[in-house]
Amino acid sequence: MVTRTRRQAKENQATQSNGATTAAKVAGSSRKSSGRFEMFRSRSGILIRNKTGLSPPAFAISVALAIGVGLLHWYHLNHLFENDRHFSHLSALEKEMAFRTEMGLYYSYFKTIIEAPSFLNGLYLVMNDRLTEYPLVINTLKRFNLYPEVLLASWYRSYTGVMDFFGAPTKLCWTINRGQGLDPVESCEGMGDPASFYVTFVFLLNGAMMSLFFIYGTYLSGSKLGGILTVTCFFFNHGESTRVMWTPPLRESFSYPFLVLQMLLITYILRTRKPGRVVMGALAVTNVLFMLPWQFAQFVLLTQVASLFVSYILGYISPSKMHSLLVTHMISLGVCFLLMFGNSMLLTSFYASSLVSICTIISMREKFTELFSNKLVLWIMQGLASVVSTVMLKSVLSFVLGASDDAHISSLIKSKFTNYKDFDTMMYTCAAEFDFMEFETPLRYIKTFLLPVTVLVVVVIAIMNVQEVIQTLKGEDIVPEKEDRTEDGTREPAVLDGGEMVYHTLQLLAFAVLAILIMRLKLFLTPHMCIMASLLCSRKMFAWIGDKFKHQLAIFAILSIMAMQGTANLQAQWGIMGEFSNVPQEELLEWISTHTHPTDVFAGAMPTMASVKLSAQRPIVNHPHYEDAGLRARTKLVYSMYSRKPSEEVKANLMSLQVDYFILEDSWCTRRSRPGCSMPEIWDLEDRENAGNTPLCTMMSRDTRPHFTTVFQNSIYKVLRVPKNSPR
Repeated sequence: MVTRTRRQAKENQATQSNGATTAAKVAGSSRKSSGRFEMFRSRSGILIRNKTGLSPPAFAISVALAIGVGLLHWYHLNHLFENDRHFSHLSALEKEMAFRTEMGLYYSYFKTIIEAPSFLNGLYLVMNDRLTEYPLVINTLKRFNLYPEVLLASWYRSYTGVMDFFGAPTKLCWTINRGQGLDPVESCEGMGDPASFYVTFVFLLNGAMMSLFFIYGTYLSGSKLGGILTVTCFFFNHGESTRVMWTPPLRESFSYPFLVLQMLLITYILRTRKPGRVVMGALAVTNVLFMLPWQFAQFVLLTQVASLFVSYILGYISPSKMHSLLVTHMISLGVCFLLMFGNSMLLTSFYASSLVSICTIISMREKFTELFSNKLVLWIMQGLASVVSTVMLKSVLSFVLGASDDAHISSLIKSKFTNYKDFDTMMYTCAAEFDFMEFETPLRYIKTFLLPVTVLVVVVIAIMNVQEVIQTLKGEDIVPEKEDRTEDGTREPAVLDGGEMVYHTLQLLAFAVLAILIMRLKLFLTPHMCIMASLLCSRKMFAWIGDKFKHQLAIFAILSIMAMQGTANLQAQWGIMGEFSNVPQEELLEWISTHTHPTDVFAGAMPTMASVKLSAQRPIVNHPHYEDAGLRARTKLVYSMYSRKPSEEVKANLMSLQVDYFILEDSWCTRRSRPGCSMPEIWDLEDRENAGNTPLCTMMSRDTRPHFTTVFQNSIYKVLRVPKNSPR
């Protein structure tokens, strides 16, 4: 056993001192030096106040509070995760099994890189992967948004390499007696343990996200109390805001914190008359950091571009600023396209098409103005032109590039508004997280008083801006706060004040639509509601309540109301106690590792396949990353085992994929989240010819002969050997 001595590293802060001039120079040199110091201090104060709206002491307090809430959230996530799984006392195999479905798939590439002879060799293995979609060789960096795993693996190898060089222990290991007739296992804790290292950095990133939320709320509302209200709302609605504490390796865990930073930068840009290149460059970087880890990021950025465009149409964003934002998005998209090795889904997305379409419409704004003199008609035609041109351009690009990976998204949206159903859409909609938002969710928002506060803020923003919009429609001149001119000296149209408030309201509505259609996406809606709640502390918006003291008193009263249900929610989270154990899967993986050849190919349910690849490191033909068209076709062939098709046809499907073993799970045959959602019922939509027959999986649970041979069986899993007509 290795014993680790825990040490806390402390950063040394270097202090700078200005050397005094020689005493012989000038008798009054001390006065000059003092005067210069006072001038520097004064200028620093002005700079901080100008950039943040806060004096230096208030700025320091805000930074301290931001760090404090970040550490609090990091501890909260660690506490919940440990309570739920007793992760620190699990064996290496149990920790890997705890990363189910997509989580196990993503973590497997981190494991591949850290176990390779060198980092470059590990990188080569994930870029030339032969295990994930046998017999294909795929670049998983292109397909699966794996840059977080690459970065963490490089850090882990560097950390363990340095510590080994100095002979410093990195983990503490002990033997765990599991009881119940189970063999003892070795459990390790510390940064030298790969799973602990991985999870620690995920939680640190999301702790930093909470610091950003505080800064965001403070900046948007102009009050530290606004930042506190944002953070408090997030904690009180924690279960509706994030699931990182239960699913650390999912893509949103790495991506979403950068969206918070990105929207904070958008807010700053909208408030600034002429944002500099540094800010726009920072926006481009955060766009890349948001898009690289998550394939869904492009859909979120589509809603952002749409919200900004509507704000532009209404007159809250100048053409030059809107153009700069679009160009920044285009540059970010181009960088991501290169870093993702030419992933066609990026170029054929609605997001990419919308950037080109809207940029073209803005460049033609004078022609639109000439054609449509009526303001309302002008607005409608610009919006209509953007939608039509975006859809047409996306369709053309998809056809030219032959991309169909995102075709299931259109089918999924179609199924939400019509009776359309097919195999792929049912695979999504039968999962609760992809169904419509459940009715209990808004009720939980009401109980914590988050929804009433958000509605109040939106109503006040609407009241503050509707009069200006009506005046614009009537053709009345609105005098801008500061007249803007482009670089060539052209005078820009008058811009209405409060563009960032309008954008945030439109973004909130877009997130609400996404969350209502797909419940999983409430992870965007709830945090944005918390951000909007910060505006309750804005003196500009709520000065009508009374003086500052009465305003703050009202806010504390609302916080007290929120706390009644919010503290109950937190106590319910803290009360979740468990210990991960999955003995049947452990038996399965150990049998595979000891009784099959490393080149034997496996097929089965997508979540189980991720564990087979991660822990047994065997080739698989299907996996949980369902966004690829080819993978969806493969999975459909594999899942024919759960249809009513003849066993000869299913055997032929598996043999065509060169499968050696199929892992059969009875639960996939009988499980039914709601009527019409069992696997045999889903197959009935596609295979009406065999509807009414006994499901093949039911027959296989009784007797697998003559087409398959049972080689392993326990209470959950049955491994079937797939015969071969000729040896491979």
